[in-house]
Amino acid sequence: MNDLETRRYEMLVRVRDFGAAHTDVFPAASLGGEMFAIIASTVQELDGQATSQVSGIGAAREGSTSKAAARATLREDLESISRTARTLALDTPGLDNKFQLPRSAGARALLTAARAFARDAAPLTAEFIRHEMPPDFLDDLNADIRNLERAIGERSSSREAHVKATLAIDAAMEKGLTALQRLDTIARNKLREDMPTLAAWDRACHVERAGRAKANTAGATTTAPPQPAT
Repeated sequence: MNDLETRRYEMLVRVRDFGAAHTDVFPAASLGGEMFAIIASTVQELDGQATSQVSGIGAAREGSTSKAAARATLREDLESISRTARTLALDTPGLDNKFQLPRSAGARALLTAARAFARDAAPLTAEFIRHEMPPDFLDDLNADIRNLERAIGERSSSREAHVKATLAIDAAMEKGLTALQRLDTIARNKLREDMPTLAAWDRACHVERAGRAKANTAGATTTAPPQPAT
């Protein structure tokens, strides 16, 4: 969650706790009780989605590192094959043109070139090995192709999970703020003659300003609850 979402989340937690402490005033069967229940479920959902969002970010970063390592390994394979092919071209003209490294440094271009290298080098395996390429160089090449494909897929999945969690946070936050907007009217009507409890309500639904110490919350002036996102 971003900074504003975090501060709104903390406010919803306070509102949830206020409702739990005043079930005698807002029983579960009342409209106010229903709104407090929505806010409680919103807090629970935000807890889960925030965890998924952070996990997605971490996995995506880890995936970026794995992808970079897999790409570097595969490029080393292609460089060795290309270099050897230039020597083989002394006896078989044209081979140096067949095993050209991709101009693009992108993973997709590298994979396309690697698949072509694997196909074209297969009939010449013996000659490559005679020039001291490892006996299993094609097996290594194909394994490194799969590793990069897997790294790309894992990073894409992690980013997708992060995006889904972010969208879910937006939806949950809107649901909670909409319930709060209705609940604020209910609470002010219900508590109009109970000023201490109304003051506690004001403190609960106050959204901290960015960078303001939480310790100052008790002395904050009354503010209207945040409006739902449009």
